[in-house]
Amino acid sequence: MTALLLTAILTPVLAAIVNLVVGWRRASALFTVTSAAVALACGAALGFGVGSGPHLAAGGLLRADALTATMLLVVGMVGTLATGAGIGYIDTELAEGHIDARAARLYGVLTPVFLAAMILALCANNIGVIWVAVEATTIATAFLVGHHRTRTALEATWKYVVICSVGIAVAFLGTVLLYFAARHGGAPADQALNLDVLAAHADLLDRRVARLAGGLLLIGYGAKVGLFPFHTWLADAHSQAPAPVSALMSGVLLSVAFSVLIRLKPIIDTAAGATFLRTGLLLVGLATLLIAALMLTVTGDLKRMLAYSSMENMGLIAIAAAAGTTLAIAALLLHVLAHGIGKTVLFLAGGQLQAAHHSTAIADITGVLPRSRLVGGAFAAGLVVLLGLPPFAMFASELAIARALADAHLAWALGAAMLLIAVGFAALARNAGRMLLGTPPVAAPAIPAPAGVGAALLTGVVAATALGITAGPLASLLSTAATQIGVLR
Repeated sequence: MTALLLTAILTPVLAAIVNLVVGWRRASALFTVTSAAVALACGAALGFGVGSGPHLAAGGLLRADALTATMLLVVGMVGTLATGAGIGYIDTELAEGHIDARAARLYGVLTPVFLAAMILALCANNIGVIWVAVEATTIATAFLVGHHRTRTALEATWKYVVICSVGIAVAFLGTVLLYFAARHGGAPADQALNLDVLAAHADLLDRRVARLAGGLLLIGYGAKVGLFPFHTWLADAHSQAPAPVSALMSGVLLSVAFSVLIRLKPIIDTAAGATFLRTGLLLVGLATLLIAALMLTVTGDLKRMLAYSSMENMGLIAIAAAAGTTLAIAALLLHVLAHGIGKTVLFLAGGQLQAAHHSTAIADITGVLPRSRLVGGAFAAGLVVLLGLPPFAMFASELAIARALADAHLAWALGAAMLLIAVGFAALARNAGRMLLGTPPVAAPAIPAPAGVGAALLTGVVAATALGITAGPLASLLSTAATQIGVLR
């Protein structure tokens, strides 16, 4: 287990060093793709050995359990698709003179650093290390969001940095308070931030301090997830970042940040009462869903539409986490995986539409399907995934979340969520029809796709279809992850 965890963390670090030394080269870029594939392989290998319970490594600093394995699969799959497509994306940017060699080198270095930080956040057992890893993702992605160095991109970067830094500072205060409560609950000073130690001492934590810590952690990490009230950075950052980076941020970064809340929730529930975080998650989840649904109805920008869709799905995940049952957590994790793959396909296809039309305005992008079977077909498939239609996995995950909410006597929240999801569904379907169907203009440009992007789109569609038809071994892993999380409660 230790070797798998260290391999998953250190391989992207090595890829970043290689890119720093040699600059942007096909071989160094392929090394980054390989590092993401290694994370995927490590997640798959961990999935076969974590059924017996959590395994600690590196003096208790690292943790391998079913949630670690599941989230590594998400990072590995999305990372492989996004970094593979990134090769063609950056090569095209260089060829057209949109960026120089220095910007390409920076992209090559920061992308694997971003992957390594996310993987460390998933594998860490110490919530202080988790906090550092999540903050590292902010630093890495800030430069990636501002990749094109335009006025709009720099504005989005600063907005992202300021809001997420405030959020992560709030999470730091929550971490300090949780450490304070653990020390006064009898936890050893050098282990009081370890998840296993916090879980063992959860019933000894001061109730009032635990409530304050839990509220701060929800607000702080919720900012990184894109939950209300710190959601405003998400649409700007996603709309300005390069398409592969948007895929990584939307497809996996939001979920990585939420996985921290999933780990902390059982501890806070035990110390502060089961209704405290449930109420908070329901409020921010429904508020996020409401804002996302309203913005989807009025936005005329392709990438902002996809960003608001991510907000919508994060809001639904927060509501599912509020239920807290084994079924709810398993469904939530399936939703995370399905959303990650589907949103990656959409952002990568959307990047090609943006490049062809030199615009992200939905009004400028029409008749895509007749002009490009590859990009148009992949975009259509991604939208069907996102809309939660069969045979894709989000249909099953949303049904399971609905059942879990009903079983948890949260029918009122289920009704409100379904109404808002229906509004978002209608808005997405309307915009999809405008872009994909109809007769293209006479002067409509061609929609080319570099080989790497085309391969990533096809692989993503196949993976989304396979996951929808049968979850296979993943069903057992998701169930185990939900059970192990429930044991901590």
